[in-house]
Amino acid sequence: MIEPSLQIEHAGAIAHIWLNRPDVHNAFDAALIAELTAAFQQLSEDGSVRVIVLGGRGKSFSAGAQIQWMKAQGSATKEENLVDARCLAELFRTIADCPKPTFARVHGAAIGGGVGLVAACDIAIGSTTATFSTSEVRLGLIPATIAPYVVRAIGERQAQRYFLTAERLYAHTAERIGLLHEVVAEDQLDARVAMLIEAVLAGGPLAQRVAKELIRAVGGKPITATLLEDTARLIAEQRAGNEAKEGLAAFLEKRTPSWSLKQ
Repeated sequence: MIEPSLQIEHAGAIAHIWLNRPDVHNAFDAALIAELTAAFQQLSEDGSVRVIVLGGRGKSFSAGAQIQWMKAQGSATKEENLVDARCLAELFRTIADCPKPTFARVHGAAIGGGVGLVAACDIAIGSTTATFSTSEVRLGLIPATIAPYVVRAIGERQAQRYFLTAERLYAHTAERIGLLHEVVAEDQLDARVAMLIEAVLAGGPLAQRVAKELIRAVGGKPITATLLEDTARLIAEQRAGNEAKEGLAAFLEKRTPSWSLKQ
C-alpha cells in the first residue's frame, strides 16, 4: 500500500499536517505543492479548526525541492518554469495568509523551500537537531519565492549573508536571527508546541485573525496619521463585536470566555 505524501490529523480544534515523504526527506514536487496548498486552504475554511501545525515525518522537516523535479525544471521552458514558480509562490502565500494561527514544528533539515515553510508559519519551534540552508545559489538559482517570508523573518542584513553563502545554520543561530522562535531538546519538541497551542487556544479566534491582519498592516510602515487612524478603527470595530464583549464580561466576572478552548 502506497502511503499518502501528506497526512492530516485532527485532535479537537488542532489540525496537524504532516509531510509524509521520509524517503526523500519530505522534498517538494509539483504534486506535494498542490496537496499542501489545498490542505491549508481547506483547513483555513474549516470552522472546527483553531490551530494548524506543520511538521515532517522521518529524519527531516523538508529538504526543499526534490532532485527529479528540479531536473525537470532545468529542461523546461521559461513559460513552464513560470507556471511551477507561481504554484510554489501560491503555497507560501496561502500559509502566510492563513487566517488561523500556524505552527512550524521543525526537526532535522529544512533546506531551500523548507526554510520558506518555516518562515511562512506564524510560530516556529525547532529542536536542537534542526538545521537550515537557503542553498539555491549553490545550484545557480535564487531563493525567490521564499524571499518575502524569509527576509521578513530574519531581516535584510542576515538575508544578505545567508542567501549569498548558502551556509548551514544550526538551531540556535536560527533562533538568534529570528527564523525560529524557540529551540528545545528533541524529546521536548512536541510538549513545547503543545504548551504554546494551549496559550493560543485561550485567545479569541476572531481577535487572533484580526491581529494577524494588523501585523501585516503596520509591519515596516511609517507611523503616519493614516496608520494611526487605521489602528484606531480596527480596535473600535473589535471592541464593538460579540467576541470582545464576551471576553471583557468574562474577565470582569472572573470566568472563562465561551470561546476559550484552554484546558
